[in-house]
Amino acid sequence: MRAFPNPRVRNLGILAHVDAGKTTVTERILFLTGAVHKRGEVHDGTTVTDFDPQERERGITISSAAVSASWDGHRLAIVDTPGHVDFSDEVERALRVLDGAVAVFDAVAGVEPQSETVWRQADRHGVPRIAFVNKMDRAGADLDATVASMRARLGAVVLPVQLPVGREDGFRGVVDLVRMRAYMWDDGVRAETDVPARLRQEALRRRRDLEERVAELHPDALEEFCATDALSGATLTRALRALTLDGTAVVVLCGAAYRDRGVEPLLDAIVAYLPSPLDRPPVGGGERPADPHAPLVALAFKVHATPTGRMTYVRVYAGALFKGDTVLDTATGRTERVSRVLRVQADRTSEVSVALAGDVVALVGPRTVRAGATLCAPHAPVVLEPPVTAAPVVSVAVEARRSTDTGRLAAGLARLAEEDPSLVVRTDPETGQTVLSGLGELHLEVAVERLRRDRDLEVTVGRPRVAYRETVVRGVTGLLHRHVKQDGGAGQFAHVVLDVAPLDGEGEFSFASTVTGGRVPQEYVRAVEAGCRDALAEGPLGGHPVTGVRVTLTDGATHPKDSSELAFRTAGRAALREALRASVMTLLEPVAEVTVTVPAESFGPVLGDLAARRGRVADSRVRGGTSVVTATVPLAELFGYATRLRGRTQGRGTFTTRPAGYEPCQG
Repeated sequence: MRAFPNPRVRNLGILAHVDAGKTTVTERILFLTGAVHKRGEVHDGTTVTDFDPQERERGITISSAAVSASWDGHRLAIVDTPGHVDFSDEVERALRVLDGAVAVFDAVAGVEPQSETVWRQADRHGVPRIAFVNKMDRAGADLDATVASMRARLGAVVLPVQLPVGREDGFRGVVDLVRMRAYMWDDGVRAETDVPARLRQEALRRRRDLEERVAELHPDALEEFCATDALSGATLTRALRALTLDGTAVVVLCGAAYRDRGVEPLLDAIVAYLPSPLDRPPVGGGERPADPHAPLVALAFKVHATPTGRMTYVRVYAGALFKGDTVLDTATGRTERVSRVLRVQADRTSEVSVALAGDVVALVGPRTVRAGATLCAPHAPVVLEPPVTAAPVVSVAVEARRSTDTGRLAAGLARLAEEDPSLVVRTDPETGQTVLSGLGELHLEVAVERLRRDRDLEVTVGRPRVAYRETVVRGVTGLLHRHVKQDGGAGQFAHVVLDVAPLDGEGEFSFASTVTGGRVPQEYVRAVEAGCRDALAEGPLGGHPVTGVRVTLTDGATHPKDSSELAFRTAGRAALREALRASVMTLLEPVAEVTVTVPAESFGPVLGDLAARRGRVADSRVRGGTSVVTATVPLAELFGYATRLRGRTQGRGTFTTRPAGYEPCQG
């Protein structure tokens, strides 16, 4: 592949709720750019990015897939991300290394729960976005309603730059409000025309609204607008790009990707508005810009085991990475040799000799690098912030049916956890069972199926269990604990006094010290805090992790010879455990926000079923002959809900979930 200078590179992700059409949009982009020569379809299992057998069987994206394409002299590195809430950790890792994103919305459903989740993830990473309202050809499709839901639910400044031509099944094209030209599609072929006469007044009105809103947000545009009472197309484009890059506003386009309508203008918008690597802030404390001549800095964001070996996906932020280079893994302090550098096209690869700043590539050679590790030049070490890994909320016990497969099962589980950091493998200390924990029932189901297929293992799986937490309802004050140990030689002495109380607001743990007069030196205060953190691992009610606790060290005493950091850490751990046993505690359970869409005639039975599952209905509305119910339901009550819902609605009901935190356990 020819070399592209940094300004002509776009690293972007495709984000959306499940079934909004992310993968179809990606497939049409690949087809229109010539990267593939046949359109792939999700329902046929022929898409490039959903290459895993489970993805093709289930019709959903499970793991993010990277592909490359070229458009208008620019190279596009595209990551198609999952839309199901159980795989949101894949989205998190992708967003950590991408420069921009296209958020895809269903023109009928508008902003759906997972749409909002991935949007907030992109907000957290400061990733500039444009929006594509898909499925404009469906019954009930409404661009204006979708834009209104984006403003209401996402709090975004939304700037539509297109006007649809035709409605629902009659959707034929769009009017570009920036260029004031119309694009019409017939059999997937685009034709550029004048704005249809019947739409000219509406297009002029919307263009005026767009100019006024942009002038309010951009100083240069405001200056021109005040001088001429209008904005030129060039000024509008520059202003829209600037507003997109700094996250002030979101450009909105529309189309129907399945019918090949609206994708070319989306590609033009990606090139025009989304950032290049040069538009993003330098990494490494602002000292490593996207310069191929700077010392190497890269972040590993995904590890994938293939039949031919281990591949590590990295984003190169600065410098150049050559085949044969030795790099430093700052997470482990080890050096690793890169034997091959690969350009990735989903499940296919092509070898390249070098990856430059701004490239997303896969490496063959590193054996111990994990997702989140920083790879850099050995002579210029730097550490980048790794992606945040979500805490698992659902667990199942797994065991091999044949005792001779126990070792193979352990190796398979270790490989799964290496590839997906949101999967956690542990041994239950009470039962001795191997427990696999993840982000949801489907997440664990997919992981176990991979063990069966990829490792040819027969596995027995227990009933899913949720991850409970414990918290303080009413704490204690002045709890004194004295740790004294004398068994020959130097002894151990630590004296601490703790106050324990519920933590106001959100958070897991807060520690403070009000000790004065040097009665407990600062290094021992830190040791007490470390001991308290140790004690949070197991609560008094059932051995569950403790959260939402504020601990204050109010007094203490030391011994001139026998006090040490170890003694105070031991005292802190024992003191907090004793304080928690003396406090009033409660059990917390994970809850989820559930959005159920059912035929209107099934509304009553579904509502009753949610109530039986301890659900609290927050909202219900009727939309196009269907009822939509939003409720907060304990996660433990949702196991098997898909089967129950299908039975109550003759297979016509659907639901989506997203995590909603923890609440006191009521049942």
